[in-house]
Order: sequence, then structure tokens, then C-alpha cells
Amino acid sequence: MDHLDRLEAQSIFILREAYKKFGKLGMLWSIGKDSTVLLWLAKKAFFGHCPFPFIHVDTTYKIPEMIAFRDRVAKEYNLELIVHTNEEALAAGMGPEKGRLVCCKALKTDGLQQVVTKYEFEGLILGIRRDEEGSRSKERVFSERNKDSEWDYTNQPPELWNQFKTDFPKGNHIRVHPILHWNEIDIWSYIGREKIPLVGLYFAKNGKRYRSLGCAPCTGQIDSNATTIEEIIEELKNTKQGERAGRAQDQEDSYAMQKLRKDGYM
Repeated sequence: MDHLDRLEAQSIFILREAYKKFGKLGMLWSIGKDSTVLLWLAKKAFFGHCPFPFIHVDTTYKIPEMIAFRDRVAKEYNLELIVHTNEEALAAGMGPEKGRLVCCKALKTDGLQQVVTKYEFEGLILGIRRDEEGSRSKERVFSERNKDSEWDYTNQPPELWNQFKTDFPKGNHIRVHPILHWNEIDIWSYIGREKIPLVGLYFAKNGKRYRSLGCAPCTGQIDSNATTIEEIIEELKNTKQGERAGRAQDQEDSYAMQKLRKDGYM
């Protein structure tokens, strides 16, 4: 069993544990590389059929190619897809010009909380990784949120020797992170090995590409000539730039993501 096989086996184990231990589950799908790998792992874990809905919190500011990819893959894989937009916030004029952290909270965090409340999800499965961003390194594989989706990052249970806490108070909901232990190169190596379909924005065109995908007004491209997975992996081995360096909301405050995630952000 090689490195990617071990990562895959651990993630499939976590997905099956979550399905066994919790009631109503949903999986967040941002359409990016990590959550698309998670979708692929879920198909493997449950023998080609995903037994829970996929959730896309649509801010209406996504890059059009992302939405086209979402709709095509959802149809091809016969996914149960929930697309939710915080219409009330948009009707009140919410957008990036109000401040990126304010906008993220209204359109993403509050939008997600609306989904959890409406569909009464007991658990959400997310494709976050520890190496991606500082506050995510504080997460656990099974991470508790209160009824308002708030996260107490100062009170996290130990997870030693693959022993996960799965008993939580009724009324709280659980975030499940099956690829928390992967890194960025692992993700790309697995995409290459498995030939996982991916939105084309990650590959360079005219000397630019996206390394991380989000809303169009808040996501910048990087200088790159990497047009293949192999070239992207080689580029990552030699870069000193952070993965989310192009995400504007991360730059507004030193603890921007921690503040957002404390209140329920993905």
C-alpha cells in the first residue's frame, strides 16, 4: 500500500464512520479541487452511490465556469444537489463592496446556517485540509458546532491513534473532515492517479491560473505556466507562496479566517 492508498483508505474509513454514527448528513461541494476529490472518495466509499445530498452555498459571485462544471458533474454522477442562496441578504444589497468579511459571513456562513436549519442536518462533511490555512490546522476530524454553527476552537477533543469522538450533545451539529490529513500535493497526485474531472480554471492560460477557487471578485490568479497536473505538482514543490494568497478575504485581517470559521464558515 503506497502513500496515496493509505490516505484514501483513511478517508474512506472516516466517511463510513460518519455515515454509521450520525443521522442526516450533507456534504459541502465548493466545486474546487478538494471538495471534488472528496466527492470522488464518497463514491468509492459507498460503491458508486452517494447516500447523502451535496450542498453548494451559491453566493451568485462564483466564476461561471465553476457553475457550468457543477451542473455537468451533478448530472453525470446523478447527485442529489442542494443549491442554496441567501436571497434576503442579496436583496438587501449584500456584496463584496460591503467588506469582504461582512460579505462572506452573510452569503456563505449565514447561507450555510440556513441550509442546516432548513434541512435539519446533524452533520456536514467538508473537504478542508490542515495545511491549507492556519485556523484549519486547529480542526479535528470530527468537530463539534453548537446549534448556531459556532465553533469553540479552544476546546477540541484529542484524536489519537484514529480514536475519534463521535458522541456529541443532541442539537449540536458535527463537521466531518475526511481529508484533513492530506496536503496540496497529495490532492494533485490523487487527481492525476484517479483521473478525476476538474474545472479547467486550475490550469494555466496566458501565463495565469487559479490555485484556489472562490468568488470571482475575491479570488486572484497566480503567475504560472503549468498546464498539466505534473507541471502543477512540480510548481508546488518549488513555491514559497501560500495556497490562499489569492483569496482577498484572507488578507483583510490577520485572523480573518479564524473569525469567520468561529462563526460557522466552511
